[in-house]
Amino acid sequence: MAGAQGTARGPAVDHGFSRERLARIDSFLQTYVDSGRIGGAVALILRDGSVVYERAVGWADKESGRRMAPGALFRIASQSKALTSVAIMMLVEQGRIALSDPVSRFIPAFGHTTVAISPDSVVAARGPITIRHLLTHTSGISYGTDAKVSSAYAARGLGPEAGYGWYTADKNEPICTTMERLAALPFVRQPGEAYVYGYSTDILGCVVERASGTPLDEFIRARITRPLGMSDTFFYVPGAMRDRLVTVYASDTTGGYGRAPEGPRGQGHYVDGPRRSFSGGAGLVSTARDYGRFLQMLLNGGELNGVRLLSPKTVALMTTNQIDTLFSADGMGFGLAFSVVERPGADGTLLPARSWGWGGAYGSQYRVDPADRVVMVFMLNQLPNRTDVGGKFPNLVMQALVK
Repeated sequence: MAGAQGTARGPAVDHGFSRERLARIDSFLQTYVDSGRIGGAVALILRDGSVVYERAVGWADKESGRRMAPGALFRIASQSKALTSVAIMMLVEQGRIALSDPVSRFIPAFGHTTVAISPDSVVAARGPITIRHLLTHTSGISYGTDAKVSSAYAARGLGPEAGYGWYTADKNEPICTTMERLAALPFVRQPGEAYVYGYSTDILGCVVERASGTPLDEFIRARITRPLGMSDTFFYVPGAMRDRLVTVYASDTTGGYGRAPEGPRGQGHYVDGPRRSFSGGAGLVSTARDYGRFLQMLLNGGELNGVRLLSPKTVALMTTNQIDTLFSADGMGFGLAFSVVERPGADGTLLPARSWGWGGAYGSQYRVDPADRVVMVFMLNQLPNRTDVGGKFPNLVMQALVK
């Protein structure tokens, strides 16, 4: 990827984007910083692989006076799911996994699962949980914070005892050990019955390890990030890079923010900690540029700069609605890792049909518009994030696209 940064002087229209209209993003983001609603953020727009906009605003750490920089490291939480799902599909292409495989083929503990009817009543699952169920979040497995299962999950160090449910970076055990413990707990819906967001992709991370014979961090490094030149994407921050990690802030009830606490509900254990749990669902740290490279590979049909990870047919499958109306009955679908716009406007943005994307619990978001060949990445580390800045960002991008 090559191109100019930010809103540097140049032609009135660059790569189809109006520079005058791109400047609106500058003032939009700066307003959120100046009004005390966010600490800082990084925004990135690519078209045809070229950088047409890149902006860092606000603070990486306000208390120490460290300003945000384009190369800042962010906790990307559920944006990790896309990399783990790509890893799974790479193994599908190699014939090591089938979408119809029961997860019990790789994790025998899932051979007999249960579903909670109430806190005091569980029934046997009516069928096996498959790899397809996990990729589409139709396994019936939540993050264990639901009232009918929360006490059982808390007793096993999951759900309420795992930050907001999804956090495992403080666990001094491999992810497969955690997922085997999860298998003994009741789930909240029958397999294939509903869209339920939860530990599904963490289970897939264990499947990657079992099917490949390689730890998840090593698989992602050797097969995805290193080949794509993503030199700033890790499960845990190398010690020499700790000063690049953005501080987590937390929205308050007055519209402002404050520094988030230490631990699972705040700063996390991404620098200091056991470094043993590789959460495929929520564990990675990355930069806007690195994540942009990953998305550009998918937009290109599975290839970037001569490195092919997936076939175009596989990417098309991943970015097409696979669950009919289980995700939404009003114009949105869900593929194998991504939400998909089926009716323009269904997601509240200007994005056209077939656009896809997702986000992370710390406030980061990404969208890909295949029709216009645009990638957009918005990085924020604010938990909880009560602002609408990320939701509005795609509209600011699309209003600037004039050709």
